[in-house]
Amino acid sequence: MKKYILSFLLAGTFLVSCGEYNKVLKSSDYEYKYEAAKSYFGKGSYTKSATILEELIPILKGTDHAEESLYMLAMSYYNQGDYVTAAHYFKAYYTQYPNGTYTELARFHSGKSLFLDTPEPRLDQTSTYAAVSELQLFMEYFPESKRNTDAQIMIFSLQDKLVMKDYLSAKLYYDLGTYTGNSSMTADRRINGNNFLACITTAENALRDYPYTSMREDISILLLRAKYKLGSESVLEKKEERMREAIDEYYAFKNEFPESKYMEEVEKIFKDASKYVKELNEE
Repeated sequence: MKKYILSFLLAGTFLVSCGEYNKVLKSSDYEYKYEAAKSYFGKGSYTKSATILEELIPILKGTDHAEESLYMLAMSYYNQGDYVTAAHYFKAYYTQYPNGTYTELARFHSGKSLFLDTPEPRLDQTSTYAAVSELQLFMEYFPESKRNTDAQIMIFSLQDKLVMKDYLSAKLYYDLGTYTGNSSMTADRRINGNNFLACITTAENALRDYPYTSMREDISILLLRAKYKLGSESVLEKKEERMREAIDEYYAFKNEFPESKYMEEVEKIFKDASKYVKELNEE
């Protein structure tokens, strides 16, 4: 494989000026254009190599240069930082050449391109899920690849981003707290509610989906807070049951994080919830 990559770097040195580049663009000699694209690629002139290769790809289809040209085009966009376009061409490459010279590299760089294009956690994470899937597929297709460690590190990083997204969503629900129904209703007809149940569901899903996340303690304390607040603000017939659920969550938290930085708050929640349940049972 190395000899093919070196061929990019050892291509001719005859392209030295804008005039020469314009000459290449106007030429109808496709062998000349192909060698020029390789030369520009080897020199790091990726915009020029991509421009030439975009024209050549359909023309070279079925020739000896077709496979190398498609991979080189993908790498040209990758090296420019256009990761969306790069991922498109890497996928086109390994789809057309599942056993090609560069298939392992194409699958890896397809996943890495998507990884590098993922947004910050507060935004939609559709592309993050796509990146995780692509990197997992790479590891499945090439279980012995020396790049698997890098792929796994990227997957962990992407999962941390997804966990942060869930945490921020859960925290937003918690911070929104209680709400009152339609303001157009009269006061006695408005429906009161809260967002704590949504917080609980989101936090529990995050802990289930990402059991080894480094944010587990922060998500767990948010879950305990939400269960306690849900119990505190519940109607009377549901209050005891939900306070008991908060107490159960307290024990789960304390067992998992006995030295937690949140322990003072955790103990206060337990004390308040236990006091309420005890007083209710004494009535």
